[in-house]
Amino acid sequence: MRRLAFFLCCGVATAHADLRLDVPADLAARLRPHLAAESGERRLRQTSTDILATEGYFSPQIAIDTQGHDLLLRIDPGPRTHISSAEVEITGAVTPERLAALRERWLLPVGRPFRQEDWNNAKNQLLSDLLAEEHAAARLLDSLADIDPDTQRAALQVSYDAGPRYRYGELEIDGLYRFRPELVARYNADVRPGKVYRAEEVQALVHALQSSPYFATVRGELDLAQAVSDGEADSLRAPVRLTVQEQPVHRARFGVGASSNTGARVEASYSTIDFLRQAWELDTGVRLEEKRQTFYSDVFLPPMGDGVRYGAGFVAEQSDIEQLRIQRQSVGVQRIEQRGRLEERLSLNWQHEKRQPGDGDWTTSRALVPNVTWTWRKLDQMLDPRRGVVLQLSVGGGTKSLLSDENFLRLYGRSQIYLPIGTRDTLSLRAELGRTFAPSRQHVPQDYLFRTGGTGSVRGYQYQSLGIKEGNATLGGRYLATASIEYTHWLNDSWGAAAFVDAGDAVDALQDARLAVGYGLGARWRSPAGPIGVDLAYGKRSRDLLLHFSLAIPF
Repeated sequence: MRRLAFFLCCGVATAHADLRLDVPADLAARLRPHLAAESGERRLRQTSTDILATEGYFSPQIAIDTQGHDLLLRIDPGPRTHISSAEVEITGAVTPERLAALRERWLLPVGRPFRQEDWNNAKNQLLSDLLAEEHAAARLLDSLADIDPDTQRAALQVSYDAGPRYRYGELEIDGLYRFRPELVARYNADVRPGKVYRAEEVQALVHALQSSPYFATVRGELDLAQAVSDGEADSLRAPVRLTVQEQPVHRARFGVGASSNTGARVEASYSTIDFLRQAWELDTGVRLEEKRQTFYSDVFLPPMGDGVRYGAGFVAEQSDIEQLRIQRQSVGVQRIEQRGRLEERLSLNWQHEKRQPGDGDWTTSRALVPNVTWTWRKLDQMLDPRRGVVLQLSVGGGTKSLLSDENFLRLYGRSQIYLPIGTRDTLSLRAELGRTFAPSRQHVPQDYLFRTGGTGSVRGYQYQSLGIKEGNATLGGRYLATASIEYTHWLNDSWGAAAFVDAGDAVDALQDARLAVGYGLGARWRSPAGPIGVDLAYGKRSRDLLLHFSLAIPF
């Protein structure tokens, strides 16, 4: 067994001394923090013996030599104790199949080294397994680890009372004042009267309600005190009690902000979660930016019983970006379904657009576009991820035979990958690909073509400055490709520094493709809403040094 010698500063009865410790390397990390705080030879022996026992070493040889003011602590842990038997007894209304499965999942089988932490975890895990399904009143009755230091054997005994089997009773809700119980039922996929109780289903309902716009807090539990006979031996039915606190119904928000993409802005919005007293969610507002002005209004219905949500919306917008003036109005409906990590959005939008490049003539484009977007997320956290993947694919199009001025099909894909580096840093990789199949881009609305450049795409270039040039104006093309790599080093919990390289372009024909490259450095701040960045980027094609940032101050 490899041994490790290291030094600890340790107090003795009359003076401070250096403690030299000679111990097997795999035990060093367990002993080091405890011995550093001890003083006196007796306390050193006792602490070492106690810690080694928790690792399964019950016959250690410990020698302490005094060398002036220094102490040399030599530890030979001796043979390790292994589990010789494990008796798991479970009484109560447990089916033979469930009993066999629980014993099969026991975490400390015969032959495994004995550790106190593993012993505690195994007992708690089996109890958690019982509580998680059917047996909501299960409890640990007794446990014993019989250690024989002479033979290095540990005989384990543990017994549980699983209690009766539980099924769901009625759903009882406390705290509803404005909303009706039918609203809660729309979020309830699994907790139905008569079904076998499963803790994860109750928690899934709590999470769904907590994530909805209607409730500020939600608690849920099986009310064991109100359990009644289910008509079967050793089977009870108990109501599920939810305690909710409703969100404020009306909210008004005002804000100012700035973005390197669209300039300074002011914004005012109003929302309610009980529009027309139907528990419909209304969000409407106006956003005035230097380069773009927007009025929007969206209504979402509560989810159906299967978790699907429907919504409708209207937006009117005018913009002047890269010498391209656009006036557009759009109305649409959508269907949103969340299936695990995958979100699916089906939409149908009608758009009317007028645009003027530079001093040219105004052109009108109209399109009725069915579209589907799939977004798959697997992130360690939503606002500030260090590990995970986000993938998105969108497909939509229009036809002249149905209220569109041009036949077209638009495909768009995006990926974002986060990789942790060490304990603090993050490597971020991003890529986009887009293609609009159309005989010509002339009568396709700009929303279904591609421009790029600016914050969030290719830094070092002005917002949406990469595209098709018509005079001094930039219009959307039928092809898009961008890529980005960024390394962020966090100096502390709040501040970080980033280095990045971006590349991309939007063109109307593949032979015109010539990626524009930008690179630079940036600062990051972890705000409550997620990291806020300020980047200084150089565009190799434009030979410009640009500052990119996004900052909003709500009040």
